[in-house]
Amino acid sequence: MSGCSFPAPRAEHLLTPAAAGHDAPVAIFGWFVLGLVFLDELLAMAAFGVWGWQHDPRWLLVWLLPLAAMTAWFLFASPKAPYGSGVVRPAAKVVVFGLATWAWYDAGHPAWAWTFLGFSVVVNALALLPSIRVLADPE
Repeated sequence: MSGCSFPAPRAEHLLTPAAAGHDAPVAIFGWFVLGLVFLDELLAMAAFGVWGWQHDPRWLLVWLLPLAAMTAWFLFASPKAPYGSGVVRPAAKVVVFGLATWAWYDAGHPAWAWTFLGFSVVVNALALLPSIRVLADPE
């Protein structure tokens, strides 16, 4: 290498500066929950793709609906959403996850719809715990 050296990572860097004051098991659980929240968001996008595949013109809807949902998520529901202040962020999440649940159901997958709805409620409720919120939004 050309003389570049990187400092060895310390355990507290893996947990983020905001989480360094927390117990390691709490931070690990928090990151696990945040991973499940991300999985939940991916499942929502998959629901829109599945629904789009079953309706004409499928070649357009199969990618357009997930893209529209991702754009709405980016603008209104993500942690750094430019328009996600106050009541807008939770409302956008309810709309996206509600429509995704409906998409699973309408696509002929009612068990997936109910499972997705329950999973979404549980992981997003856990993500609201103060010890987990500090990991996602350290500001």
